[in-house]
Amino acid sequence: MIPSSPIVIGTVAVLVVILLLAAVGRIRGPSADARESKEAHEAAQQRDPPVQIGETYEFGVTELTDHHSGKEVAVGKVEGFVVFTEDIPSGIEKGDVIRAKVLSFNEGRTSADATFVTKG
Repeated sequence: MIPSSPIVIGTVAVLVVILLLAAVGRIRGPSADARESKEAHEAAQQRDPPVQIGETYEFGVTELTDHHSGKEVAVGKVEGFVVFTEDIPSGIEKGDVIRAKVLSFNEGRTSADATFVTKG
């Protein structure tokens, strides 16, 4: 026999609400930010990169993050094209303007790896 005390009924009700919210989240699909990111990635795959290997570009740092290299990198954009900049000195922060030399593209040519040259 299942107890029907107010505590048990309340607990079951809370669990049902949580499950319903989780189901609605799955039905709705990805968030607006996720959709926008996917669309930008797909558009980037259709165009030639606005940067060239060996050239130096100036841009603002939009974030600092750990890259697949295992080191902290500065992330920025040149004409909407993502550039991951390695070998950044300590003290570089989000919002700083830097110059970096492009070294390579990723496999899909939707972003580039660069090395720090100087702070702008």
